[in-house]
Amino acid sequence: MMLKTLTMIAMLAVAQAPSDPHLPAKVIDSVAPTLPAGITRGVLIVSKTNGWRHIEHIPHSNAVLADIARGLGRASYTTENAAVFNDDQLRHFSVVVLNSASGDFLTVEQQAAFARFVARGGGVVALHAAGDDSHKAPWYADTIIGTTFVGHANGPDHIQNARVTATQPRHPILAGVTMPWLARDEWYSFDRNPATRGMTVLAEVDEASYRPGEKLRMGANHPVMWINPRTKGRVFYSALGHEPQLYDDAAYRRILTNAIRWAAR
Repeated sequence: MMLKTLTMIAMLAVAQAPSDPHLPAKVIDSVAPTLPAGITRGVLIVSKTNGWRHIEHIPHSNAVLADIARGLGRASYTTENAAVFNDDQLRHFSVVVLNSASGDFLTVEQQAAFARFVARGGGVVALHAAGDDSHKAPWYADTIIGTTFVGHANGPDHIQNARVTATQPRHPILAGVTMPWLARDEWYSFDRNPATRGMTVLAEVDEASYRPGEKLRMGANHPVMWINPRTKGRVFYSALGHEPQLYDDAAYRRILTNAIRWAAR
C-alpha cells in the first residue's frame, strides 16, 4: 500500500512539474490575425517557435526590431501567429523578419504563400534560430539557410567573445560597421559553407579567437552572415543573436538596420 501511495505521489509530481519554457508545445496556426489598419510596405516580425524558444532574447529583440523599423519610417507588426503567411496579408509587408523562429512552423499552404512572397520580391531577414536544424522543409532550408546547423559550444564555452571579419566589406549590410568586430554570442557551426550552395557569405567568425570545440570547427572559413542571390526577393541570414545584449550592440544594431533596409529595397 505504501509503495502504491509513493508511486502515485511521484506520478502526480511529474504531472505537475512545470514544462521547459524553452520547449513549448507545437502549435499550428490556422486562423490569421487581424492586422492594424493602414500597413503598407511594412516590416513583419515573426518569433513563432515550434522548436527551441529563445525566451532570453525574443521579447527584447522584438522591441529592438520594431524600433529599427520605426527609425526607417516603416510600420511593423510583431506576431507569433504563422497564419499571417497568406497572400492577402503578406502584401502589406516588404520584409519578413524571422526572429529566432524555430521548428517547422508553417503549414504547406503557409509556406507556399511565403515562397510566393519571396518570388515576387519580398525581403527576408532571418536571425539566429531561424537557421537551426529544426527547419526541415526543403524550400525553407534551400532558400533561407542553404546549409545545416550542427551545433554550438556548450558548458563554460557556451557564450564566448569572438572576432567577426568581413568577407564582403563593401556590401550595404555591413556599411558603417568597423571590422573586425568583437562580439559575444553563441557561435553556430554548420555542416558546410553555404557558399557551396550558391549563397554569398558576408562575414565569418575567426575560429582562432574562440573555442568552438574540435567537432564544431569549420576551418579558415566559418560563415556567420550571408545572403541568397538566387532569389528575386532579398534574403539575409545571421547566425548571431542568442543573448539580448547583442541587440543593443551598436555594430549589430547597424547590421540589422542595414539588413532590413536592404531587404526592403
